[in-house]
Amino acid sequence: KLNIGVDTVQHGVEGLTYLLTESSKLMISEIDFQDSINVLGFSDELNKLLLQLYLENRKEIRTVLSELAPKLPSYHSLEWRLDVQLASRSLRQQIKPAVTIKLHLNQNEDQTAQVLQTDPSTLLHLIQQLEQALGEMKTNHCRRIVRNMK
Repeated sequence: KLNIGVDTVQHGVEGLTYLLTESSKLMISEIDFQDSINVLGFSDELNKLLLQLYLENRKEIRTVLSELAPKLPSYHSLEWRLDVQLASRSLRQQIKPAVTIKLHLNQNEDQTAQVLQTDPSTLLHLIQQLEQALGEMKTNHCRRIVRNMK
């Protein structure tokens, strides 16, 4: 009916969807939204219609996006045990430590448990990597990224 190719219509719908979802994610103001769409070169009437569409639907879009977000498991509790093998029949003096961790998680009101076992040196390396990641989260660059993701 429009005498336009299928690809053109598809790209238009995808662009409009992207514009509305990203604007709703960031909860940008009316002025920022107008500045964003003025760059696209549409007529003033179309810009007003897009602004009205955004203002009427941004809360609903945010609600739908929050429902579509994956529900990740959350921490509930942790149990740990240190096992040390001191000797065996073939080796009288050996020290073989192992750390066993039972991680309890909540996901959609269901509780699951994951059992992990490792040696102390690997556990120390894991702790160092996690502390380094936490340190990275305190940088200005990461804070900006996290702020824009919300």
